[in-house]
Amino acid sequence: MRRSITALLAGVIATGAIAADKRPPLPTYTQAYTPTTVDERGIWMLADDEERQLRESPSIIKDRALNEYVRGVLCRTVGADRCASVRLYIQQMPFFNATMSPNGTMTVWSGLLLRVRNEAELGSVLGHEFGHFELRHTLRSFRNRRSGSDLMAWASILIQNSSDIRYNAWGQIYAFDRAQERDADMIGFQYLSRSQYPSSAAADVWDHMMSEADATSIGRKGRAQHKYVAGFFASHPTDLARATYLRAASIEAADVKPAVADAHHAAMAKWLPVFLNDQIKLNDFGGSEYVLANLAESGGWTTPLLIARGDLYRERGNPRDLVSAAQFYQEAITKGDAPPEAYRGLGLSLLRSQQVADGQAALTTYLRLKPAATDAALIATLVSQ
Repeated sequence: MRRSITALLAGVIATGAIAADKRPPLPTYTQAYTPTTVDERGIWMLADDEERQLRESPSIIKDRALNEYVRGVLCRTVGADRCASVRLYIQQMPFFNATMSPNGTMTVWSGLLLRVRNEAELGSVLGHEFGHFELRHTLRSFRNRRSGSDLMAWASILIQNSSDIRYNAWGQIYAFDRAQERDADMIGFQYLSRSQYPSSAAADVWDHMMSEADATSIGRKGRAQHKYVAGFFASHPTDLARATYLRAASIEAADVKPAVADAHHAAMAKWLPVFLNDQIKLNDFGGSEYVLANLAESGGWTTPLLIARGDLYRERGNPRDLVSAAQFYQEAITKGDAPPEAYRGLGLSLLRSQQVADGQAALTTYLRLKPAATDAALIATLVSQ
């Protein structure tokens, strides 16, 4: 029996190796690159100016440990040679996004770090952005838009029915953008499949994004919408399309890899309460509830997640929400590692539920644990009333 299992595993690994041999090669990478054309030099000058402004932005997170973690994931995904010249910036912005400029500047938003559940999912997004850089998409997009604009300008002068030509020209420009996004998706997938991370993470990211979008829509009394085809003026493929072709590529690659130690939760521990607080402030109950539940699925309902969930329900403030919020805060407190803010949230929820004595008791505990709190005077007033 043991021999049969060993033979089966060997066959699976061999299948993965064969699939890997069929993978298209990565572009030849030159670490030191100097812009050669007028277009490139102009774009690089703009990128350099934007980077100078970015460095001075108060939203940049300079925490050394967090920056080293994100850079480490990038290097393990695209390779040490490719990531060596990347200048990485983490920006406190509560949305799912990362960008890379043609001069080698990569910006990662905190909302992305909050949403990915492990290193592999983070690596898939970083690899996608590096793919844009390596394929020189910014330059190609600039030239394509300029030629399209020239065509529309001539059309408006020479051709009576110029509106149709302008419409078609813009459609070609956006189609070009969608093709670039797919190319970046696939080269990012190639980085991931050659790394220590499972390539299935690339499709997982877009599955989560669709589910969050559905939760947001339903929370706002809308309905879930999964588009099969990108609109005429869409600059990106649909999330469904991306999840579909990346999942198919992962199945074809069949990369069987040993499990690796994942440091994502540890790296995020210090900043998780901050990023969660930023998410709650977006006033997106459905989407935020999904983000919290998705994180809890992989790491359990930890104290920061319970407090954030309490804040989310308390902010919405329906009578039943206040009862739920108090339960979440109490559960966080029971774990034994809750910060003083858990007592603050519990007290405010109880007061609004007309449980005055219990609410004031919780707020008194908050003041005892954090006497120098910025809202100490306000809370003291609530306790004394």
